Amino acid sequence: MRVAIIENTAITHHGQVGVALHEAAATIDLYKPWLDGRLPTPSSFDALISFGGEQTALSDHSHPYLPDLAALLYDTALSGKATLGICLGAQALARGAGAENTIGSNPEFGWCKIELTDQGRADPVLGLLPSNFPIFEWHSDHFTLPPEAVHLATNPAATVQAYKVGRAGYATQFHFEASRAVVADWARRFPEVIEAQSPGFTAALAAAAERHGQAADAHGLAIARAWVALI
Repeated sequence: MRVAIIENTAITHHGQVGVALHEAAATIDLYKPWLDGRLPTPSSFDALISFGGEQTALSDHSHPYLPDLAALLYDTALSGKATLGICLGAQALARGAGAENTIGSNPEFGWCKIELTDQGRADPVLGLLPSNFPIFEWHSDHFTLPPEAVHLATNPAATVQAYKVGRAGYATQFHFEASRAVVADWARRFPEVIEAQSPGFTAALAAAAERHGQAADAHGLAIARAWVALI
């Protein structure tokens, strides 16, 4: 299988998604449109992934590729090909699908609890998880549920935590790719940004990882493996 991965920022961790792709011996093509604006053509891949970034899904002035990314994600999901949007990727897919993007409205950071909807509990990917589970979050923006999308997961801070478009188009506001190792590297690389968003997080990281990290790692890998199985 050939998987096109879109990285929307200079430091992108594939985390648990990368583990699942390597287990499946996927061939990976990397795209960095924040550098050169280049996106994959639909005929060049069997599956499409878009990771997060510091820009908003509406930052066309600084990242002019975003409208094309939104359209590509939505069209690919509608075609039935496996599509995955995480954080900014989920926000871009929501934009392409006709949802409303809200900027700075729903900040979350750290390991948070997610609750599956009735449709999420019946879903072939997210339905493998407990009805309530911890997973890592790092976002400020959010979006409304796209028209005709299936609402899979929620929490009080950001209502649409996961949704599905078509057969295998999945989007998560939460960072299920973020294993404890990924979170630790974020804390090393971005201490000032993290402290501004969540004061005291770095000092409390070890304890929080001990409480929530092992379960979150397992849930993230389960999601990744189940989505890869749909390719």
